[in-house]
Parts: sequence; C-alpha cells; structure tokens
Amino acid sequence: MTTTTRYYAVIAILLLAVSPSHAGSCAQAIATVQSDVDAAIENRAGSHGWRPEGLDALRGYQPTPGSLAATEGTVGEQFQVALDSLDRARAADRSGYTEVCRREVENARSAASR
Repeated sequence: MTTTTRYYAVIAILLLAVSPSHAGSCAQAIATVQSDVDAAIENRAGSHGWRPEGLDALRGYQPTPGSLAATEGTVGEQFQVALDSLDRARAADRSGYTEVCRREVENARSAASR
C-alpha cells in the first residue's frame, strides 16, 4: 500500500468516526459534492498528459483543488465556481441556514457538471 493510499484511508476513517450529531444538516451533501468536484478536477488535470513543473511545484507547494482548477482555463473557471459555492455552503451550514446551504450545494453540483 502506498503512502498516499494510507493517508486517504486514515482520512476516510477519521471522517467516518465523526459523530452524526456534530455534522450539519447539509454536511453530507457538501462532502458528496466536494468528492465529485475533486474527482472531476483530478480527471481533467490528468487528461492533458505531461507538462513541465510550475514555479509552485518547484518551491514544494502541494496542489489543492483550487490551484488545479486555476490551471485548467475556462473549464477550471467552472470548477472554481463549484469550489466557491461549496465554501459558501459550508459557511451557511455553520450558521444554520439550511436552505442557503442546499442552494449552494446545487449550484456547485451544476457548475461541476457543465
């Protein structure tokens, strides 16, 4: 098992260990759409083949979904809209605005599927 796979396994176990009472009313939908958006970004980023390393990679910075989306041009803009909607959904969920959270999750889902 590779180190990356181990990290993903640990993260999954920790996420599953969180008590449902601590999860917001919209948290599961956010997590599902975040996973879908992350997978779409990774698939898109890997579809171009090899490219030279950018300055951030040379400096040792780790890529994030947002930084990967930023390198994808117009498709990346759609991914960035989805990531921004998920950030707003998390903020609404923390504040107890369930309807706003659900609307932002749907906005993220539709932006990522374009």
